[in-house]
Amino acid sequence: MGLTIGVLALQGDFQEHALTLSQIGVASREVRNPKDLIGIDGLILPGGESTTMAMLLESSGLFLEITRALKDGLFVFGTCAGMILLAREVLDGRSDQGGFAVMDISVRRNGFGRQIRSFEADLAVKGIEGPPIRAVFIRAPVVEKVAKEVEILAEVSYRFDDDSKRVIPVVCGQDRLLACSFHPELTSDSRLHQLFISKILSEK
Repeated sequence: MGLTIGVLALQGDFQEHALTLSQIGVASREVRNPKDLIGIDGLILPGGESTTMAMLLESSGLFLEITRALKDGLFVFGTCAGMILLAREVLDGRSDQGGFAVMDISVRRNGFGRQIRSFEADLAVKGIEGPPIRAVFIRAPVVEKVAKEVEILAEVSYRFDDDSKRVIPVVCGQDRLLACSFHPELTSDSRLHQLFISKILSEK
């Protein structure tokens, strides 16, 4: 296929993403410092702890370089914490929590609840054929607002602790960005990764 996808490897599920990429025949590279960004065709921001990732991005020098790469049109796929890092607004983030603020969504960290509220759901994802995708939600962010520039690719119906039930966007796309609030790397289904690769190949 000739592509190399960087996987941010400061914290979180980066090894699982690399394994998924290898299963679909795509080369990957762990990104730990700015030189690791050279020559990549896309970047995955994995699940993990968003505040910790933000601090490590700053201390490693990667935050500034990824910001520059995003302005230059880098393809990026953010999953769970990666979605938070991409979001324009984090409603309950720490005052010192940094992010790339490039996707026009507002998110609430751990919006579905803490670890005990983890759940799985079957999702129909726009642009992906075949049976539903099994999505694993672990301390997942909730997308509260979506701008008109953002395409909602999948939603989930969820009943919250206060017994209210809402339909929440859980896969979003905007230009060269793809984001989901769950962990696609924790299942054997690689179709979301394939969707990201197809976005890149469509402009090659």
